[in-house]
Amino acid sequence: MKNLFGIIRTEWLKMRNYPAFWWTIGITALTYPGINYMFLNIYKTIVEKQSQTGKIIQMLIGNPFAFPEAWRTIAFFSSLFIFIPAIVVIMVITNEYTYKTHRQNIIDGWTKGAFMTGKLVDVIIMSLLVTGIYTLVVLFIGFANTHDMKVSFWTLSNYIGLFGLSTFSQLSIAFLIGLVVRKSFIALGVFTFYGIILETIAVKLIHFKLNSEWGQYLPMEISKLLLPKPAFLGKIDEADWKAALANVQPHVWLTIVLCILTWALSYYIFYKRDL
Repeated sequence: MKNLFGIIRTEWLKMRNYPAFWWTIGITALTYPGINYMFLNIYKTIVEKQSQTGKIIQMLIGNPFAFPEAWRTIAFFSSLFIFIPAIVVIMVITNEYTYKTHRQNIIDGWTKGAFMTGKLVDVIIMSLLVTGIYTLVVLFIGFANTHDMKVSFWTLSNYIGLFGLSTFSQLSIAFLIGLVVRKSFIALGVFTFYGIILETIAVKLIHFKLNSEWGQYLPMEISKLLLPKPAFLGKIDEADWKAALANVQPHVWLTIVLCILTWALSYYIFYKRDL
C-alpha cells in the first residue's frame, strides 16, 4: 500500500506541472454541463412555444431532463464528448516519452509493472473525475426540472456505474493508442478519427451491407452500447430502442473483458519495448 501511495504521489507531481492537464480538466468540467444545458434549452424552446406542435411534443416525450430519465439523457449526451478527457489520458503516457520521465522512473528503481500500475491509476482517477462531473450535472439539472416530487429520483441511478465503466473503457483505449503511437497529437488524431469516424462507418457498413450485428463487438462500440439513446429519441424506433436496453447487461460483461484485454496488452507492450 505504501508503494502504491508513492506511485500515486509521483504521478501527481508529474501532472500538476502540465498546463495542458489543467486546461483540459477545466474544459471537461465546463463542457459536460454546457452541452446538456444546450440540449435542455433546445427542448424548452420547442415545448414552451404556445403552439399545438409544442404541446404535442411535450405530451409525447415528456421531460427527458427530469428525474428519473435525466440519468439516461445526460449520460448519452455527455458520452459524445469523451475525446476531451481522452486528451489528458493520451498526454499522461505520451509526455513520458517526450520528457523521458519513464526512463528516469526505471533508473530510480521502479519496475515496469509499477510504472504501468501508476498509469492505470491515472486512468481510473480520470474516469472517476469525469463520472463525478456527470453525476453533479444530472443532480443539478434533474432537480431543477423535476416538478413531480413523487417520482423516484434514483430509479435510473445505475447509469452512474454504466457511464463510469463506459468512460474507463474508452479512456483505456485512448491510453493504449497513446502508448503505441507515443506522439500526443498523432495519438489524439488516431483516437478521434477511429472512434468518431472509422468505427461508426464500419458499424453501419456491417449492419446494412452484410446484414449483420457484428459491428456491436468493435472496441469502441462495445462500451458505447452501455449508454443507449434516451427515451425520447427511442420513440423514433421503439423496437430498436427496447432491443438496445436489453443489450446493456451483456455489454457490461463484454466491456469488463475488453478493459482487461486492453490493459493486458498495454502491460505486455511496455514490458517488451526497449526504454
